Amino acid sequence: MSFYDKYITYHDFDFDGFFGRVTDGDVQRALNKDYLNELDYLALLSPTAEKHLEQMAVKAQQLTIRNFGKVIFLFAPLYLSNYCTNRCVYCGFNVTNDIRRGKLTLDEVAQEAEAISCTGIRHILILTGESRKDSPVSYIKDCVNVLKRYFPSISIEVYPLDEQEYAELVEAGVDGFTMFQEVYNEKLYPELHLGGPKRNYRYRLDAPERACRANMRTVNIGALLGLDEWRRESFFTGLHADYLQDHYPDIEIAVSFPRIKPSAGCFRPKCQVNDKNLVQAILALRLFMPRAGITISTRESAKMRDNLIGLGVTRMSAGSSTAVGGYSHKSKSSVQFDISDERSVEEIKNLIYSKGYQPVFKNWHPI
Repeated sequence: MSFYDKYITYHDFDFDGFFGRVTDGDVQRALNKDYLNELDYLALLSPTAEKHLEQMAVKAQQLTIRNFGKVIFLFAPLYLSNYCTNRCVYCGFNVTNDIRRGKLTLDEVAQEAEAISCTGIRHILILTGESRKDSPVSYIKDCVNVLKRYFPSISIEVYPLDEQEYAELVEAGVDGFTMFQEVYNEKLYPELHLGGPKRNYRYRLDAPERACRANMRTVNIGALLGLDEWRRESFFTGLHADYLQDHYPDIEIAVSFPRIKPSAGCFRPKCQVNDKNLVQAILALRLFMPRAGITISTRESAKMRDNLIGLGVTRMSAGSSTAVGGYSHKSKSSVQFDISDERSVEEIKNLIYSKGYQPVFKNWHPI
């Protein structure tokens, strides 16, 4: 069994026809339910549901507080390397882009860790470009052995691995996993990934399940909104998260909602995803999956992130850098994408307090 089996049941679904038939009554019935089915969720993603965002927001806030309390978990990304072998047309790390490449030594990893930990951050997400040659699993494990002296929680966002490799990283001290399918539209996928191992749609699609079987504590997925029509992509993201939550109930499942940002290569997204669209996607997911974590990164503007607190979001990055070596002011590379919210961790902490929420820097400790 794979999520792909679920995906193909909607592969040729008439989304436009469905959206055209959704009425205000359909949206209201979905809002009145305690448990939503897949088509209820899709109705909440419809253009018709845009008129009901205020009611959706009230219920989303209630569900979030009920399941998570009034807290926002904070983390920071740490880029270990930006060497990549893929030709993804939308990514600044594209192997054909003329950018400064870099890779941290273990001493430099410690310097970055020291700089981040001094801000109070205790949850770290380590990232690499997708190059097994330049960032092999052995290198990632060595970095983890350095980082766990500073952080009780270490997540990875790297190239897809085999189940045994994920298990090795869990044994080394990794407890979280993030991977974006980028785009669920299987027909469009090869047009956006022109070369490299990332062209293997199925291997990437099944990576979150391999991470679940390897006993990651948290698994975070998402689509890069803007690569295809956002309502369909949000729907498939929600279906994927729901599948993982149903099949692996002991794993904490979370969803990110990244919108494509400017990067090297000057790619222009096919679809526009405005602020109202993003809010609707987040609210619909919260109503469909009350227990799922929802992550918003510094891709979004300060104003947008401020307004999303209380609307279902449970996790936020803070004080972020997308350059290799970007925290210790010894940057060795170009950035993956432009950051919109450049506030410090302290500023984000104070903002969360001002909204009546509690910033959480550490919510668990490994045994």
